[in-house]
Parts: sequence; structure tokens; C-alpha cells
Amino acid sequence: MQMKITTLEGKEAGSVQLSDAIFGLEPRTDILQRCVNWQLAKRQRGTHKTKERGEINRTGKKVYAQKGTGQARHGPASVSQFRGGGRVFGPVVRSHAIDLPKKVRALALKHALSAKAKDGGIVVLDKASIKEAKTKLLAKQFGKLGLENALIIDGAQVENGFRAAARNIPNIDVLPVQGINVYDIMRRKTLVLTKAALDALEARFK
Repeated sequence: MQMKITTLEGKEAGSVQLSDAIFGLEPRTDILQRCVNWQLAKRQRGTHKTKERGEINRTGKKVYAQKGTGQARHGPASVSQFRGGGRVFGPVVRSHAIDLPKKVRALALKHALSAKAKDGGIVVLDKASIKEAKTKLLAKQFGKLGLENALIIDGAQVENGFRAAARNIPNIDVLPVQGINVYDIMRRKTLVLTKAALDALEARFK
């Protein structure tokens, strides 16, 4: 697949051939869904917790006599039937993470890239670099390129000035190529790849 390379100023800077093994697959929604579910489950903190009857700070004494009161028989007041008692089967601290094989994760990333390529949602930048780290100037350049909702992937290192200028622009995410993931690709309308990012992706899947 042949793609034009553009600069932040909107000028052409040549072209590049995208690998069909990475960008030319027929996207499978089931694989993409599995990977997104894996990502979202893994990032859940799982710190929600309620107290069970054994954790309630109350006396363990029987609330009243077993017989002769005409009421139901009860033990300590820490049980769930009483106000302030423990909760039955409440949430506990746990990990929500699920397993997903590395090969499926790698395949899902290829399918996400292929889905963007098929929809025409990929833009190739010469480099993600600006002279002045000004949000207003960068937002103006993005406007010329039509980037309103985009994920920008750079090489191994993202220029600090570019990252700082893009940080306050709504619906714009900037990541190094090591941080590329299926969820962020699918949640943004446009995927912007620099030449350095393309080279790193091809080396990764070689």
C-alpha cells in the first residue's frame, strides 16, 4: 500500500510503502474485541472492598436469649441481618486481569492497524517536531491537516516540546511506538504515524 508522507506544515515529503503483512489484513472484530477487553480488564484497580461479618468491630455476644422472647433466634449483631452488620458476598480486593496469548495480542495490533488503513484513517508524518512548543501553533497545524481526533505515534522518543504542546489539545494523544496499543488506536478517528514509528513497527513484526 502506497502512502504519501506529509509534514506538519501540510507539504508533501515523498511516499512510503506500507507492508501488507501489517496494514493489509482483513480486520477481524472478534480479535479486536478480545484485545480491548483484555486491556480494559487489566487496568482495573480492583480495590473495591466491603466488610464481612468477621471484620465488623462489634461484640460477639448473643444479642438476646435464644428462647422466650418470641423473636427469631440470633447470634452476634455483626451478621448481615442487622443494621451495621457485615455484607454477604460483597466485593473483595482482587485482580480483574484475564489471560490473552502474546500471539493474539500481536495479531490484534496488526488487525487494528489494518482496520485504520482500510478506512483511510492513517496519516504518515515526516517527523513530529516543532520549533516552538506552543499549543496554539500546533493546534493550527493540526487544523490544516484535519486532525481533530487523533492518536500520534512517534519513534522510541517523543520530542519534549511536541509532547508539551499537544498535551492540552482535546482528543489528541501522543505516544512513543513502544506504547502503541489496540484500544487507543480504535478510540481515535485518525492514526498518525511518523517515519520512525513505521520503521519500528516493521522491525517489530519482521
